[in-house]
Amino acid sequence: MTICATHEFCCAQTGNAQAVDGKTRSYRLAMWAVLSNLGRGKFMYLGAGVVVVACILAGSAAMLPASPQSGDVVPFDAGYLEAAEFIDDSRQAVRQDAATESDQQAPPIFGMETEPVAGELAAKWRAVEADIDREQQVLARCRAQEACPVVAQNRLDIVAEGAGRSGLARVGLINRAVDLAITPTSDEVQWGVADHWSPPFETLQTHRGDCEDYAIVKYVVLLQAGLSHNDVKIVILRNLLPKEDHAAVAARVDGQWLILDNRRLALVRDAEMVGSIPKFVLDEDGTRRFVPSNRAGQRPSAGR
Repeated sequence: MTICATHEFCCAQTGNAQAVDGKTRSYRLAMWAVLSNLGRGKFMYLGAGVVVVACILAGSAAMLPASPQSGDVVPFDAGYLEAAEFIDDSRQAVRQDAATESDQQAPPIFGMETEPVAGELAAKWRAVEADIDREQQVLARCRAQEACPVVAQNRLDIVAEGAGRSGLARVGLINRAVDLAITPTSDEVQWGVADHWSPPFETLQTHRGDCEDYAIVKYVVLLQAGLSHNDVKIVILRNLLPKEDHAAVAARVDGQWLILDNRRLALVRDAEMVGSIPKFVLDEDGTRRFVPSNRAGQRPSAGR
């Protein structure tokens, strides 16, 4: 746990400080003895000065922290949002450029193939996409220094959270900004209906929404921040506990798919997701469903 780790670290720091204090006192006693002997032996002041300086330098060197050995380096956990701000963007950009070349060979989300699907879910997604297209026209006017509604500026402010960043830093900061901008609220409470998919402006105006509302805002903002359409998807999962459908965003960073879930503080790799079954994926190509591995490669039957 974090508290235990912090306590052990503090104790270790205290022990180191005590050891340094002990070394300091020893060097002070040694210096006093040398100076006393110098006085009794009537050495020249220049010799005394040299000895004193040498002792001071030796004591200072003893008090400097030891250089970390390879076994002491703590690996950086890229999953946590709080760490995203401290990533070296230059190195991250190099990794991002190198990963771009292999993205086409990267495994699909959850390692599963997909097939097109029609129905109620596809209709809801088409309606949201139409709203997103209309909002893009408003954002274009904002960028042209024309009248810009407050809700549009709110969306641009979230995009700006990732400005000047790349890779994991950009995704992590935008993910956190969206989570902080919305208060989780069920459709029953907010709209009086069982299921209501809000376009981004509507969610950012009320500052309330449920899982698909978080996912839709993250999807459009990440695209607006510069991620490729091939690297951002909305995924619909079937949670096992509790048994319910849940929406999240999948973003590909350095060739790996990360799941941006408003219920989690961490960005989790798709291969590490537990307790959920992938059901559908939504993007600019429409709505598709994940195909179980035992059906991968089979041709979809009519009506699917």
